[in-house]
Amino acid sequence: MSVLKITDLAASVDGHEILRGVDLEVGSGEVHALMGPNGSGKSTLSHVLMGRSDYVVTSGSITIDGEELLGLATWERAARGLFLAMQYPVEVPGVKVIDLLRAAAAGGTSTDRRLSEEAARLAVEPEFLSRGVNDGFSGGEKKRMETLQLAVLAPKFAILDEIDSGLDVDALRDVSRRVEAMTEETDLGVLAITHYSRLLTELRPDRVHVLMGGRVVVSGGPELADRLEETGYEGLAADLGVEPTVPGAPSIPADPFADPGF
Repeated sequence: MSVLKITDLAASVDGHEILRGVDLEVGSGEVHALMGPNGSGKSTLSHVLMGRSDYVVTSGSITIDGEELLGLATWERAARGLFLAMQYPVEVPGVKVIDLLRAAAAGGTSTDRRLSEEAARLAVEPEFLSRGVNDGFSGGEKKRMETLQLAVLAPKFAILDEIDSGLDVDALRDVSRRVEAMTEETDLGVLAITHYSRLLTELRPDRVHVLMGGRVVVSGGPELADRLEETGYEGLAADLGVEPTVPGAPSIPADPFADPGF
């Protein structure tokens, strides 16, 4: 069994502290949902986990099976088993999906076979595999493609940054069911970042965590998402006596990975 462990993680961007001591632990085969309002630090956490260089870690650690990831380049973190499905997937015209995955998965006929199988499971038309990565894809097509890459590469842990964004009901079901199946087939551990509980009706979490003001303020079972539906984030923040967002945080660009920076 593998473990992704985040301990007392603090990080800043442009001189503003966004993460203020995050503690989380995800094991193989587990699905953890991380919820929180805009400005609470959710996407910042995903960027810091993958090593985006303009986010500065000021304290804490990120480990997989006890090996420290801080200080490693993004590709090295990926090689250790960490995968990020981005909220805003990058378009890479001229680089075919099939060529990207052949290179990332060390190529060969087995990769091509796996790619075809996974495309069928996710209702991805074969023609998309010969197109540029996300080039001209709709929002739903991009999220299916992120999930396809996840399934072919088979990492230890997947960070899903609002993978439900831009998905219709059918696409949400297809993506969620494939991710959930991977938790059983390959013991994939999942940290699913989302605003809304609709994702959790399809991707059933073992644990739910709420991030507010740069910290995990409460954790629980799936019933915690139901509580949020009743109270909203402001109501929960009032009940807990915490700030829902990070005061004075800089505005984040709509597509922070347009210029990846790593």
